[in-house]
Amino acid sequence: MNSTEQSTAQDRPELRKAVQDFVDAGFAGIQLRVRDERGEWVGSAGVHKLGESAKPSTEGQFWVGSTTKTFVAALLLHLVADGAIGLDIPVAGHLPRFGLDERITVRMLLQHTSGVYNCTGELENGEFVPGLPSIGKAWVDNRFHSYQPDELVRFALAKPARFEPGADQSYSNTNYTLAVLLVEALTGHSYAEEMQRRILRPLGLADTVVPGDLSELPGPHAHGYCRYQDGEEWKVVDVSRQNLSLLCGSGDMISTTRDLQVFFAALLGGRLLPGELLDAMRTPHGMLGYGLGLFIQELGPENGDVTIVHHNGGAPGGYGALMIATPDGSRILTAGLTTGDSDADPAQTFPQALDRLIKAVFCG
Repeated sequence: MNSTEQSTAQDRPELRKAVQDFVDAGFAGIQLRVRDERGEWVGSAGVHKLGESAKPSTEGQFWVGSTTKTFVAALLLHLVADGAIGLDIPVAGHLPRFGLDERITVRMLLQHTSGVYNCTGELENGEFVPGLPSIGKAWVDNRFHSYQPDELVRFALAKPARFEPGADQSYSNTNYTLAVLLVEALTGHSYAEEMQRRILRPLGLADTVVPGDLSELPGPHAHGYCRYQDGEEWKVVDVSRQNLSLLCGSGDMISTTRDLQVFFAALLGGRLLPGELLDAMRTPHGMLGYGLGLFIQELGPENGDVTIVHHNGGAPGGYGALMIATPDGSRILTAGLTTGDSDADPAQTFPQALDRLIKAVFCG
């Protein structure tokens, strides 16, 4: 067993195979951490960097993308628990500069039921209509641009609302940018400072970062790549360096599989929030099956009627994260993924590899 595959549990061939499945599906590399009744298993597959043979480190940092939303939901709910605001209190009065619909509440932001347009683009009539550059060549060329959170919100509010507040559900990154601006308005401190004070420092999450304009992964990390079309030519570029202020509060954080596991275990174990707020996080709503910062998914009778809660994520280019658990946190899977130069379509290959991994961890 080498340095990138360490285990306090017995050997888990089903996990080794599930990890390799992601590489076979076209990912450059993956690091996986699983904690369950059999102990902890840690392993990796693929490469740390294209053209080299070393595996990804199982202690490496990565951009976690939308997994950030669970951290932000927990942070804002921490303020709800403190009595700074209520779940069903309108937010417009705390953010008067935006002229928000006065019906939009804290719950609606965290549940994606506000109707506010997604600043990075929306599906309209089955077609993706881009917003601020977040995919392909447009994002690659713009990936070091620094956005201000107000800029993201104003861009979204210049678009028509998707629906009346509370009338429907639509996943929108803008909801979580508004959530961190609300945290700042309520506390008088920055989103990064409050995340450190309320979540990261108490849990000892030293490798988890709210980066702001930081474009470097500060610790050891695998390289991630973006494959995109430029005219008639396909190009591959190393995007390990990127500015994720585009996803302020919705997808900008950096972490490790170890820190994600510690955070999720503390959250689901009731160490961060009182029971009624944790229950609200884990109560599915609407067509997305989304609570407050968490997806809740029933795996069905063919998989033993197992329920999982999760929030996976993908940075615009190069990186992905998995954070999946049973509702009580007794089994937790965390992973960091890097994309490479494969021409395989992730929309086709990723769901199949993920399904096999989930079954190996939660339905075995």
